[in-house]
Amino acid sequence: MPAHAGVLHPAMNASATPPALSVLDLVPVRTGQTTAQAVTSSMALAQRADELGLRRYWFAEHHNMPAVASTSPPVLIAAAASRTSRIRIGSGGVMLPNHAPLIVAEQFAALEAIAPGRIDLGIGRAPGSDPVITQLLRQSGTTGDVERFPSHVQDISLMLRAEGAGVQFTSGGEYTVRATPAASASPEIWLLGSSDYSAQLAASLGLPYVFANHFAGTGLQRALDLYRSGFQPSEALPEPRTFLTANVVAAPTDEEAQARALPQLRMMARLRRNLPLGALETVEQAQRGLTAAADAGEQTLIDGMVSNWFVGSGEEVQASLTAFAAAHDVDEIMLSPVAGSFDSEPLDATPGRVQTLELLLS
Repeated sequence: MPAHAGVLHPAMNASATPPALSVLDLVPVRTGQTTAQAVTSSMALAQRADELGLRRYWFAEHHNMPAVASTSPPVLIAAAASRTSRIRIGSGGVMLPNHAPLIVAEQFAALEAIAPGRIDLGIGRAPGSDPVITQLLRQSGTTGDVERFPSHVQDISLMLRAEGAGVQFTSGGEYTVRATPAASASPEIWLLGSSDYSAQLAASLGLPYVFANHFAGTGLQRALDLYRSGFQPSEALPEPRTFLTANVVAAPTDEEAQARALPQLRMMARLRRNLPLGALETVEQAQRGLTAAADAGEQTLIDGMVSNWFVGSGEEVQASLTAFAAAHDVDEIMLSPVAGSFDSEPLDATPGRVQTLELLLS
């Protein structure tokens, strides 16, 4: 890795206001770790985020990946909600083509009842896995109709309301569908994406929008411009509302931050080269693997990715995130805390991820 890893941004205006911080969690699974230990680690991280005053904590949806245990956002949201008291908990996101809209609406109506005023429903249309798993997830048929994604988003919004949604029959008459019998409030719905399509759809529906900057290499500013310029005010949202995601590792020293970033960087490099994936390496495994491979292609990918990450000391990363938020006119950054673990660190905790949050909130 280069001597200093991280995003280079314009000098921060001294008067710039630091953005609110949130967390996106994929529930990483490292070598030798069980799913139970990985989930325990994430629950502890959610509790610490709540204590530190972060704004929200979202779980992603991914399937059949050896290093990712966030297969079921609603289950993880319920668990995290029961362990926290203030922070908003949500999905980042539910991959809607994998699910029937009514099931999604019912799940999140129940979550809203469990943690009133604290639930976010982030929705995306990517598969969240490989083609084989996608077929297994979509065996029920119409759930996998990506072309109906816009109408499915609207259906969920209507079914979550207290008055419900009306199903009109061609033979006449109407049938009311409610996600829960007596809703007092609804989750906040966000549209997620990394393309022009998602930005334009969020704008046309008057929904808040999140650009998945943590894995999309390009297109950030264009997506924001399309969303803001095309935004149509809605009953729920009179003005555009957006924030950004970012891969982040903060540590007491640059050297430690760079070391902790390496396992995730190597995994992402393998993913982009369509190579077999395994559990997330420890820092020492990643260092040995990078040295042994002597692979120019892998190193080139790593160098390119890390240039868009925020890796360094707490103070450096704080300054870069503030400049990044100001440059794109957002008041919130959702961190994907991708700090890896050393061999000596416990399997039921992720000290590097906890440390990242603590240093950025100090």
